[in-house]
Amino acid sequence: MKKPPFKKILIANRGEIALRIIRACHELGIKTVAIHSTADVNSLHVKIANESVGIGPAPANESYLNVASIMSAAIATGVDAIHPGYGFLSENAEFAEVCGSCGIAFIGPTVRNMRMLGDKAKALRAAEKAGLPIVAGDSRGVIELEDAIKIAESIGYPVILKGCAGGGGRGMKVVSSTDEMRETFPMASQEVEKSFRDPHLLVEKYLTKVKHLEVQIAGDNFQNVVHFGVRDCSLQRRYQKIIEEAPATFDSKLINKIQEAAVSLARAVNYTSLGTVEFLLDVETQKFYFIEMNTRLQVEHPVTEAVTDVDLVKEQIRIAAGEELSYDQGDIKLKGYAMEVRINAEDPKTLIPSPGIVESYHAPGGRGVRVESALYSGYEVSPYYDSLIAKLIVIDDNRENCIKKMLVALDEFVIDGIKTNIDLHRKILSNSTFRNGLVYTKFLEEHNVFEEK
Repeated sequence: MKKPPFKKILIANRGEIALRIIRACHELGIKTVAIHSTADVNSLHVKIANESVGIGPAPANESYLNVASIMSAAIATGVDAIHPGYGFLSENAEFAEVCGSCGIAFIGPTVRNMRMLGDKAKALRAAEKAGLPIVAGDSRGVIELEDAIKIAESIGYPVILKGCAGGGGRGMKVVSSTDEMRETFPMASQEVEKSFRDPHLLVEKYLTKVKHLEVQIAGDNFQNVVHFGVRDCSLQRRYQKIIEEAPATFDSKLINKIQEAAVSLARAVNYTSLGTVEFLLDVETQKFYFIEMNTRLQVEHPVTEAVTDVDLVKEQIRIAAGEELSYDQGDIKLKGYAMEVRINAEDPKTLIPSPGIVESYHAPGGRGVRVESALYSGYEVSPYYDSLIAKLIVIDDNRENCIKKMLVALDEFVIDGIKTNIDLHRKILSNSTFRNGLVYTKFLEEHNVFEEK
């Protein structure tokens, strides 16, 4: 029997992603430690882990973002690695550095990788140096309004403002004129400074009709890099993805170029661990542009797992333990079509969060249906954290059959006691434009799916 990559791993996260990681660890023969806030004392990840440690009050900055509390729990329980999941501290280079200084492996990329690629301006410069196409604009990041105006006027409006640090759509604003820039820039800068303690903003040409595509890659410490195909994550609201599909289906030559570009960047920066290289595809010109790289496990990793039959979490753990990649590029075959919908605790029309008690819960099942969730009947959805409460993934032999299966699964999904966006997903999947594959990042802004057929 093969020796486990680690003896014991602490999962520095909560909810469905903590469960996902715990299950992968247990399958590898690794013991697990769950951490939890006072709000999560009755959560499933706490019940399923081998050990659990309370780390603070409900607010994230006092618990899941409290590095001192997390490291105290890690040292007290004798773990040899920490998996950060996604969100919270997953892309925090300082946290990874602290882990290393305590002799605990951080399951993710190197600190150097995180510092270079976690800053969008630095990532753009690294991508440009590696030969990847980037959107016209500034690749340094600016903090002065007048500098932003000069850049915008040189490339032409409309432009988009983006925070150099962080993500999640914070600070992202489309600006159509100099007068609008004078009004919007200070607000965007304040927003990113408050969220990420960095006021620097990128100013880029705004592309009006685009697809959002991403390439899942993995690299090891032996300079091996592979990709796992392209995901189409164009269905978004407020720059947040809500439906993801794999594999992307359009011109195969263009897909190959995008995949090769992602691998080229990873090789150029000696990337280790899982990562996601993100691109925009201009639908009218059929040109693609690098926008950023996420140095962590993605929310939407299950759709890639579905079409490749690769356990990405296990692979990430093995890489962190110093093992060589389990796969050569030729070993990775894409089969079928997969789709993931994000189930959020929110009103499907207003998108206002809906915390509360789950009175009854039933997950859909059947061939090709997978649910990632930490819900159960009687569980309390907390107002303190992200509204994502479940991910529903289906796979079939083509997109149309995948949509049909997803609609059946959504009809079977029961989450009573709180509002969810399940009905929004039903409306999107039943929309004729969506079903015809004409999906771009502004789809929900241009289509009232509750009225259209």
